[in-house]
Amino acid sequence: MKISNIEFPDKPLFLAPMEDVTDPAFRLLCKRFGADMLYTEFVSSEALIRDVNRTKQKLTIYPEERPIAIQIYGHDPVSMAEAARIAEEAQPDIIDINFGCPVKKVAGKGAGAGLLRDIPRMLQITKDVVNAVQLPVTVKTRLGWDDDSRIIVDLAEQLQDCGIRALTIHGRTRAQMYKGDADWTLIGDVKNNQRMQIPIIGNGDVTTAERALECFNRYGVDAVMIGRGSIGKPWIFSEIKHFFQTGEHKQMLTFDEQKAILKEHIIASVKWLDVDDDLIPDTLFDIRLKGIIHSRRHLAASPVFKGIPNFKETRIAMLRAETLNDLFRIIDSVEEPLQREFINPIDETLTCIK
Repeated sequence: MKISNIEFPDKPLFLAPMEDVTDPAFRLLCKRFGADMLYTEFVSSEALIRDVNRTKQKLTIYPEERPIAIQIYGHDPVSMAEAARIAEEAQPDIIDINFGCPVKKVAGKGAGAGLLRDIPRMLQITKDVVNAVQLPVTVKTRLGWDDDSRIIVDLAEQLQDCGIRALTIHGRTRAQMYKGDADWTLIGDVKNNQRMQIPIIGNGDVTTAERALECFNRYGVDAVMIGRGSIGKPWIFSEIKHFFQTGEHKQMLTFDEQKAILKEHIIASVKWLDVDDDLIPDTLFDIRLKGIIHSRRHLAASPVFKGIPNFKETRIAMLRAETLNDLFRIIDSVEEPLQREFINPIDETLTCIK
């Protein structure tokens, strides 16, 4: 499978763009464990053209992350075109347009999935972004606004006609947010539409190797994108790839190995958000750091601690810890139980993640 001149291996796995999740610290871990394509957090076009520092920081990419896309969102065609030009200067491999984020602060302002209610504007934005940059442009969107407007089959053709080089489809409507099961049937219909010539990437509820393989075999997609299933579990990519190659499940990382990776991620987040040095001075282990707060989402979602009986108080303490010393002391104190309670692999409370 190829997007423009970027070639991917058979059955490629993509890391979904997720706000407050897919920063360099997490992306590099996912890359190490086998993710074939990475995406930045989504970037506001309006904030980018206003030169907002936090937004500009999201454009930071590293050579070892490639191929990588910078994802932008907004509702104004002129601003989106200008933001795409600015993003192109950061030298990503792809510019991706977010037409799928369902959260109110985005969709309610006519951006993200909000554009599913204004298709002419969506298409104008797409054309203007394609014409503004030399890089390949891709789009990520949903099945439609609600069950009465599941328009993705026709919309996919229209987006292709605007010049995009690949299309990612999340198998829910905006009205669904992240509730219920992702419906891959229409994703398959788009892929099997003989008029479609661009790669189709499927997204939604891929949390196991068996499900990933089913999405390739049953729906014919060119790539599978993994979002919430990777939060707190960046090694999911290596597990799935091992299953693809051998038909068998990879030996699970030990409990201590999983905890060590989580601690590595936390330290990387601290480096990314709090310090510029290559090494963290020992004194920082006792200082309240932004990187620790930023890591709480991954700790809350990680399957490492899911299903441990009577874990509530420990979880609360873990999520309230404000120094590396305190947090690592709590993590190190957790022992693997002999038995775990049944858990849902996707935490439905993470509704702010697209």
